[in-house]
Amino acid sequence: MNIQTDSKNHTASRREFLQHSGGVLSGAVLGGVLAEWVHAGEEKAGDSANNKVAFLKVAPFTCDVTPPLGQPIYSGYKPLAVIEHPLLAKGVVLDDGRTRYVLCAVDYCELCNGAYELFRDRIAEAAGAEPSHVAVQTVHQHTAPMADTDAIRIMEKMDDPPPHPEARVFEEAAERLAGAVRESLGRFHLCDRIGLGQAKVDRVASIRRLKDENGKAITRWSSCTDPKLRAMPEGPIDPMLKTITFARGDKPIARLHYYATHPQSFYGDPRASYDVPGMARERLEKEEGVPQIYFTGCAGDVTMGKYNDRSKQARTDLAERLFAGMKASVAATRYEPVGEVVWKTYPLKLTLREDSGYTADDNRKRLADTAQLASTRIYRGAIPLAFAARIERPIELSSLALGRLRIVHLPGEPFIEFQKYAQRQLPEAFVAVAGYGDCCCGYICTDVAYEEGGYEPTDALSAPGTEGRVKEAIRELLGQ
Repeated sequence: MNIQTDSKNHTASRREFLQHSGGVLSGAVLGGVLAEWVHAGEEKAGDSANNKVAFLKVAPFTCDVTPPLGQPIYSGYKPLAVIEHPLLAKGVVLDDGRTRYVLCAVDYCELCNGAYELFRDRIAEAAGAEPSHVAVQTVHQHTAPMADTDAIRIMEKMDDPPPHPEARVFEEAAERLAGAVRESLGRFHLCDRIGLGQAKVDRVASIRRLKDENGKAITRWSSCTDPKLRAMPEGPIDPMLKTITFARGDKPIARLHYYATHPQSFYGDPRASYDVPGMARERLEKEEGVPQIYFTGCAGDVTMGKYNDRSKQARTDLAERLFAGMKASVAATRYEPVGEVVWKTYPLKLTLREDSGYTADDNRKRLADTAQLASTRIYRGAIPLAFAARIERPIELSSLALGRLRIVHLPGEPFIEFQKYAQRQLPEAFVAVAGYGDCCCGYICTDVAYEEGGYEPTDALSAPGTEGRVKEAIRELLGQ
């Protein structure tokens, strides 16, 4: 078995807890905690197995990771000209008294290869955590950087590379993020309850992979003006938005939202924007005064195309409906005590795709072809070459368990089937799935998608057979 489990019970002694509190809890709070210990000891006297009190400390953090003006930005790789919204990295540091863990969502399109490891390592160092205890996911807006420092170094050696951001942009952003994480450690909140809620989101997500009358795969892009495609069904999406709340008594400390759709309402112009999910997220944070963090689920084949004609009004409506889904999920939240923290990791090894059109020579030719779009040269040239260079190094997946809660962190752009599969493994649990971890591998497709063809399997960097490997990883991470 490849799985690694780090299970720590939350039963540190009074002395251990006071040491790990870092002196940031008020006297009143500490008094309350000590009173709880006394009460618990009286209530559970004689039961050594249960004479323990679970606790968790939570430190939310936020950092602006927007690249400087003038840096080429995805997806058109034109120089960044407008910052409509700051691109934010938001997350929480969790401390169970012995070990720290970090969950972080970044308003970037992707973090790949060395850029992913850079962000994860800097966060881990700042938080006092092991890198394997840090999960970094991108929200996947297309008005944000595609960050792959390995691919950038390949391009830096070329005579005529495509326009691309400088590696220092991401190194500087990672350092700023590390500073924000480090600063948050002085503001730990004691958490004694976990809230779990979910609600259906109305008219936002729709399946991207459709079939015409002849059974041929066709694509309904993130923005779509074709009335025939827009009239076709939503398809097999996951309509539910899930919310996880860390709370102290009745007071929320931070909320984490999980929903599966490509998040962009438009793309291609030289502007930075956190787009629809950021608009809904920040609106709720302003309304509640509680940090809100948004994770994109398995949205590799899910977009907003059925409901998005690329107009400003459509964008406003999508943000409004996503916001309403978040509000409904918060309203549906039910609380339970903090349980034991169980963190698992899994080393996923994929097979490099090397069929016609995907060989190293093919990738090098695309990268060198100045007649191609910059996005093609990078995404179908430099990034595949970077992935091939690290293919023997596994991609680390992880999961977090707290009582009934399970969070699964997946890499790349997984199809919605993987999210549904994870939920089917533990139907009695509350299973949230975040995609877009290390995006080095591109799309994670089902096996049948390779047979059907279409956009996603054309851009996938791993070979057919990936589905079984990822599902095995999910089973292991969920203890199945």
